[in-house]
Amino acid sequence: MCSTVQSANKPHAVCIPFPAQSHIKAMLKLARLIHTRGFHITFVNTEFNHERFLKSQGPNSLDGLPDFRFEAIPDGLPESDEGATQDVTLLAEAVMKDRFLAPFRDLLVRLNEKASCVSPVTCIVSDGGMSPFAITAAEEFGLPIALFHTIAACSFMGYKHYRALIEKGLVPLKGETEIN
Repeated sequence: MCSTVQSANKPHAVCIPFPAQSHIKAMLKLARLIHTRGFHITFVNTEFNHERFLKSQGPNSLDGLPDFRFEAIPDGLPESDEGATQDVTLLAEAVMKDRFLAPFRDLLVRLNEKASCVSPVTCIVSDGGMSPFAITAAEEFGLPIALFHTIAACSFMGYKHYRALIEKGLVPLKGETEIN
């Protein structure tokens, strides 16, 4: 049973950061801001990062914010050592190979099936690094998507113009002689 009827009428944003600490922190700040504007938030972490968060903050650390919940999906990587961090290169490869798409799609279906107390998903806010599968999922579900790039503006400009830099032969650098 729903705690309030109003809860089922709120817009519902699913926020999914790239699974690295700085990206998670930035997305969590954005999710909290969106929440203050009246949205129901589902914050999606990988199972690995979700467990690390619970261990560091305690099992009740995710309680207390109404209409703000946390969900976890697998990252498609082999299990890591308990206290280790994950290899960012392997995570990026997992994103590019669509290992996140099926679990994310399943989560969206599950969230929409539970929509009696919480409104169905109305939009996705994805880290730019997760866009290869997040855009696909948004299109499949007919949802608007906003991409949130957590990198510095200078880095973003380099990323944006990377293809042109390759075409001009400026990257990749061949050796130290090209740096001078």
